Amino acid sequence: MPNPTAAMLVIGDEILSGRTRDANIHYLAGELTERGIDLKEVRIISDNAGAIVAAVNALRAGFDQVFTSGGIGPTHDDITADSVAQAFGVPIDVRDDALEILFAYHARLGSELNEARMRMARIPEGATLIDNPVSAAPGFSLGNVHVMAGVPAIFQAMVQDIVPRLAGGAPLVSRTLRIERPEGEIAGPLGVLAEAKPELSIGSYPFHQAGRQGSNVVIRGADAGAVDTAITELRSILGGETV
Repeated sequence: MPNPTAAMLVIGDEILSGRTRDANIHYLAGELTERGIDLKEVRIISDNAGAIVAAVNALRAGFDQVFTSGGIGPTHDDITADSVAQAFGVPIDVRDDALEILFAYHARLGSELNEARMRMARIPEGATLIDNPVSAAPGFSLGNVHVMAGVPAIFQAMVQDIVPRLAGGAPLVSRTLRIERPEGEIAGPLGVLAEAKPELSIGSYPFHQAGRQGSNVVIRGADAGAVDTAITELRSILGGETV
């Protein structure tokens, strides 16, 4: 039975403009791999309600799980929650349980729960909350869409809350063979191996270091024995070392 599939939607003008470097894709991919959920697509879009609605609807129809990052803060340009509610056709409003979480957090800090901060308690109808132990303001899950903050520390904490609750499959095993030969010399044998072992993912990633060129060949699959056998076969043909 194939593993569940996932997509990620990264939302934010700051990512597209180059002002902020995304750190969340790498983290989510690793966590999903360990859970046996295959991340198949990542989209990066602007803070535009129409774009968010269209992307959410396309991805939730095409994948088992969808994860978003960014746009659920207290400012005017944080429109992800409203856009996700629009995509599902449900109302959104301040919810008592989310408000209580924020009230308790700011009471501990001695800070004011002002109108801007209360925006982060607006949750679409029918959603369940995703815990945020870093700064309290929760994310939420609606259907198969999981809406999380863009700040890496908060995003990672939310991932730790939601991913263990999801049905997974067989975690992928990955092995790397470093071959100090150019890709043009190894392409033929790699193609033969890939055709013979369609259950495995085989990729070649070239490198150039100190005047030398070569490739890191990465073989991934759910069956560790099959991955190890493929690495051994490839090493016997092309040489190299497992790293």
